Amino acid sequence: MIKRGEIYLANLNPKKGNEVGKLRSVLVLQTDMLQEILHPTIIILPLSTKLIDDAYPLRFRIKKRDKLEKDSDILCDQIRAIDINRIISKPLTVLTQKELLDIENRLEIILGFI
Repeated sequence: MIKRGEIYLANLNPKKGNEVGKLRSVLVLQTDMLQEILHPTIIILPLSTKLIDDAYPLRFRIKKRDKLEKDSDILCDQIRAIDINRIISKPLTVLTQKELLDIENRLEIILGFI
């Protein structure tokens, strides 16, 4: 089962306009509860290996680890729902609770929740 906080490889093509496309790593954002009821879509944040420093709150940097082969920025401003069939790998890595909390704080700013 796909779980919140895990990073997978997904096919984000085709893309439109300024959307992030191609085959890339994505962070699962949505609650595990939706996966338990076999929800057909999943809410993700894409990752990029094109690193940009000082991009707070738009990006969150994670170092390569486990099967995530390169340092990556999580694109916090690119929230997207995708069909579950776009996920094409087993988990590459999983974020810590502290990392997830930092991303949630950035999302609160981006979405105007604070």
